[in-house]
Amino acid sequence: MPTDLQRDEVRRLLERGAQLVDVLPARQYEKEHLPGAMSLPLERLDRETAQQLPKDRPIVVYCYDMQ
Repeated sequence: MPTDLQRDEVRRLLERGAQLVDVLPARQYEKEHLPGAMSLPLERLDRETAQQLPKDRPIVVYCYDMQ
């Protein structure tokens, strides 16, 4: 279930092994992304690509558009 998180909550989840997922287009991901983030562009996110995500730990999805 999607949940909005504050920065401290994200840090705690990452410290406990959560997977960080950046959904910006690949070109923007290559320019800048958070350390350890997996690239899964939103326009490619579907049932098949979601299979790449771990099922045994929380997933933190983020999108930061600098435009």
